[in-house]
Amino acid sequence: MSSKRTYLSGAQKRKKKRTEDEKKEQDKGTLLKYFGAQPTVPAPDVSSSVSASTADDTAGSPPADLQSPESEEELLPIEEQLPALTVTDTPTTSAGITGPSTASTAMDVPYTPSTSTSYQGGSTAPPIDQAEWSAGMTGPSTASTAMDVPSTPSTSTSYQGGSTAPPIDPAEWSAFLSDSERTDLVRRGPMQISDTFTFPKKSDGRSFHYHYTCRQLVNGEKIKRSWLIYSKNNDAVYCFCCKLFSRKSKKLLTEGQRDWVNVGAFLKQHENSVDLTRLISIIQSLAERNLAFRGSVDTLHQANNGNFLKEVELMAKFDPVLKDHIRRIDSGMQHNTYLAKTIQNELIECISDKIMEAMVAEIKDCKYYAIILDCTPDVSHQEQMSVVVRTVTLGKTPEIKEHFLGFLIAPQSTGLGLSNLILNRLEELNIPFQDCRGQSYDNGANMKGKNKGVQARLLVKNPRAFYVPCSAHTLNLTVSDAAKASTDASRFFGNVEKVYNLFAGSTQRWAILRQFVDLTLKSWSETRWESRIKSIEALRYQAEKVSEALLEVRNKATDPVVAVEANSLAEEIGSFRFQICCAVWFDILTKINITSKLLQSTNMQLDVAVNLVHKNKSELITYRQKVFSDAQTSAKEICERMNTEAVLKEKRLRSTKRHFAYEAADEPLADAMKRLEVSFFNAVVDCSIQSLEDRFHSLSEVKENFLVLLNFKELDQKVQREQCELLGEKLSCGEEADVDGSALAVEIESLPEFPQTMTALELLTYLSQNEMCEVYPNLWVALRIACTLPVTVASAERSFSKLKLIKTYLRSSMAQERLSGLSVISINSKVGQAISYNDVINDFASRKARKERF
Repeated sequence: MSSKRTYLSGAQKRKKKRTEDEKKEQDKGTLLKYFGAQPTVPAPDVSSSVSASTADDTAGSPPADLQSPESEEELLPIEEQLPALTVTDTPTTSAGITGPSTASTAMDVPYTPSTSTSYQGGSTAPPIDQAEWSAGMTGPSTASTAMDVPSTPSTSTSYQGGSTAPPIDPAEWSAFLSDSERTDLVRRGPMQISDTFTFPKKSDGRSFHYHYTCRQLVNGEKIKRSWLIYSKNNDAVYCFCCKLFSRKSKKLLTEGQRDWVNVGAFLKQHENSVDLTRLISIIQSLAERNLAFRGSVDTLHQANNGNFLKEVELMAKFDPVLKDHIRRIDSGMQHNTYLAKTIQNELIECISDKIMEAMVAEIKDCKYYAIILDCTPDVSHQEQMSVVVRTVTLGKTPEIKEHFLGFLIAPQSTGLGLSNLILNRLEELNIPFQDCRGQSYDNGANMKGKNKGVQARLLVKNPRAFYVPCSAHTLNLTVSDAAKASTDASRFFGNVEKVYNLFAGSTQRWAILRQFVDLTLKSWSETRWESRIKSIEALRYQAEKVSEALLEVRNKATDPVVAVEANSLAEEIGSFRFQICCAVWFDILTKINITSKLLQSTNMQLDVAVNLVHKNKSELITYRQKVFSDAQTSAKEICERMNTEAVLKEKRLRSTKRHFAYEAADEPLADAMKRLEVSFFNAVVDCSIQSLEDRFHSLSEVKENFLVLLNFKELDQKVQREQCELLGEKLSCGEEADVDGSALAVEIESLPEFPQTMTALELLTYLSQNEMCEVYPNLWVALRIACTLPVTVASAERSFSKLKLIKTYLRSSMAQERLSGLSVISINSKVGQAISYNDVINDFASRKARKERF
């Protein structure tokens, strides 16, 4: 054996690459030629072969030149079916590395170089020193073969007899076929058994029969099932196409079908099966966009058959699987269409259940969670309760997530009825309520009641489920309290609503308004958090334009009542008093609206929310001290642009009667501006400040329980230990406890110095990213619970927007299961994108499997 290394010249290397590329193109063409042709719809012919519609792929019959002949009695061995192959140009290497010897084989076997070189000491691993590497470590040269089979890497499976060619029997195929093996099997085509072959019988005397290899049509004609192949070793039948390309777990793909009692039904079901992945994708797409599925008719190729069937028809124009499925439906060959409303509901339920399973699994992994509830009536006058669960993930970077778990019909809106409803739902999902650490609702009496409210009843069952009232609702109630604190404030919003109603009551008047203003008027509502500031924004910056529009309406109005009202409102908007009230209210609502926007965030934390409220309170105190003069200046500028007098009209002062002689007489304010400042400005601002203090008191109490986790730098050692012990008691129930108060105090004392103050989530992220959870386990658990506590029910409020989009007037008869399923798919769309369609299909198949024994 020569020790000289063999090199290829440049021409030989180019020739080698060109030859390999040609082989790959030929193999690719073979695959496309065999599987790319689609079946036509001519009159059935007994001798013709049709394509098999499987659950994964639809493959056409192989061309005539690739049809595999049938053997006379048994399948011919592979050596007799394929031409002989001669491998030439064998490279010779040293150090025990040799290429394949020249041999005449039954097929083109890809060359796999040997890697068992022996080095010093008997080791087969190459030494570190390059000088000791073998001189014959070269790859194989291009082999000249009789057949065009691509050169594959050394991952070919060795079958019985040492051959790398896949055997004829499908039971002996490798579970992981390479591209070259698939190419060879496709080139051979499905091998059919002879009609004279005697099939073995099982213990019950039953066996496979040759007539199953043909399919009988309704007109009596028979068509060959060219996709059906038989294994002598396993005495089972397989689907040739699915066995090669499908990844699903079915008997016709894995171990083969051997149930000879029901084999006819199985084969018929397999032929009539449709790839549900396309239908599931369509359903998921429509649900995520909140679109209606059905139309006035449920028939294909009709004008008003709805979005679902239209999507199916559109995809069928470009997708051969759906095209063939629709062809069989139109021709009457397919009775199970999988397009009816019942199948839609079942697929929607399967998809939503898989999404729910993923979310419930994540909730259980996080262990601690909080519940968020809110109720609203739908278009069919049913009380719908939205269920949202808040968790903190345990990954490298902790993340706060809020999962929507569906809508529940609330037949009773009492505290007892709602509490039983949520407890039953958690039990259905197998989520332990003892792991709940927070609950947040709006400020309704049935929710926050101290004795019979939902929070009180749940606290009896789990004292560690801290109740946190919705901060956004509380802030809106603060504004409502301030609006009722002064007569001038109530009249101001009344005039604002009158202006909107006047223009919105007629399309002609609204058109006049659009001619003058850029920002249109908005109505205000008691419950919508941003409606008040939106309603006065146009009047704050376009007062003169709105006044001109009112005067135009007065001039063109034919109704004297409308003309008088328009003239009165124009005078009111141009008054100095109205402009002062508008400037003051806009400033207050702007400050409150910013805080409200921040509180509605999903990632909002308890400590950050309390700090925002305290900051808002400080801003209002500062505003009260020196801003009323600024409002006067702004109102004067607007009055000058409107050519109105910036003077408050003096009113006759009323004298109050004294009931007792010792009472001092009231000293009425003679100055109208001073009287407006006291009765309006001071009253509104003072009421807002006091309402923030009173209504957010319960939120501050909850924060006090976790205060030691946030400002431990400011506390001395004794206070730290006391608060840690207190937190340990709050997070314990009977013999169960979440943290050890004493150990928590020791952990906090040993914390390193931080450059700046951190929030609870930032400190938790610091511990997780630096892998310090094992060092500070009690602090880690306490921070997770603190971040789990909800601050607002904005997520439940947002789900109501989806509810109005899904259950509309035209879809008011929608069933509750369908409504909840569509809502889960739409709101949790990110989770839905990660689910497996195969899992959905398997779940759907298991629900549809019904066996009746007689």
